[in-house]
Amino acid sequence: MSHNVSREEISAMIQMIEGADFDYAIGRETVRTLFGSEQNRVAEEKIYDALTPELAEGSIMLVYGGDGTLLEAARTAVEFSMPVLGVNSGRLGFLTNVPRTEIKNAIDMLARGEYTIERRSLLKVEGDFGRKVYPYALNEFSVQRHHMGMLGIDVEIDGKRTVTYHSDGALIATPTGSTAYSLSAGGPVVAPECGCLVVTPIAPHNLSMRPLIIPDSSVVRIKVDSRESYAMVGLDNQNYTVNSGATFTISRAEKEFFFVKLQNISFYDTLREKMMWGVDTRNR
Repeated sequence: MSHNVSREEISAMIQMIEGADFDYAIGRETVRTLFGSEQNRVAEEKIYDALTPELAEGSIMLVYGGDGTLLEAARTAVEFSMPVLGVNSGRLGFLTNVPRTEIKNAIDMLARGEYTIERRSLLKVEGDFGRKVYPYALNEFSVQRHHMGMLGIDVEIDGKRTVTYHSDGALIATPTGSTAYSLSAGGPVVAPECGCLVVTPIAPHNLSMRPLIIPDSSVVRIKVDSRESYAMVGLDNQNYTVNSGATFTISRAEKEFFFVKLQNISFYDTLREKMMWGVDTRNR
């Protein structure tokens, strides 16, 4: 749940869920944050302290917020193989693609069975983090400079030396992540059904360096060479400082993310709306 969601919105959504004859449960921390001293507005039997396999079985996780909120929730959803439906409480959202004004319609569609479950690939990253980390990413694994000096990033694919980027950084993105950081760095938009990964340089010194699409069966090895003593790496929205010389191995994970796709919202509908591809700007 995003921090800009009001208790009135959540209360209204609970009424919609009950009206559709669904059962529901809300995490205690969410209830405490939303309702404060009025936590009794949610029945105690509807509050859980920690998600369990029994509670997750046959359930859908409804995430209310932005794509960052969904990325945080995805870590729990993946561990319990829970499908996720994202409701967008902000402006731009490719993962939270249900507008907040369409919550009632979305819940009714769930009740009528008008949805499918998409499997989305995850990255697994192993390497020199220097600490224990959650090793999976739904969007991307990124390497970025921490100071002004550019990085040298050696990339091997399936054991073959491929490229050395002299750049602000580089990232490996899933099809899901192709509309996130990779897109802003000049990477291609990839339909989520494609079985591939995208290797995208960030502000490369050599302008002939272009994004590279590779099979998702590939194993990518990255070595970071920083003029400073360290650089930054990211697993989705989790960032870490690593030493110069750190190496990382990136591959498709065995785990998967399950995404609830309502039948009235396609990936291409989302592209047209979020990227304004259907807007005629000639007379503006």
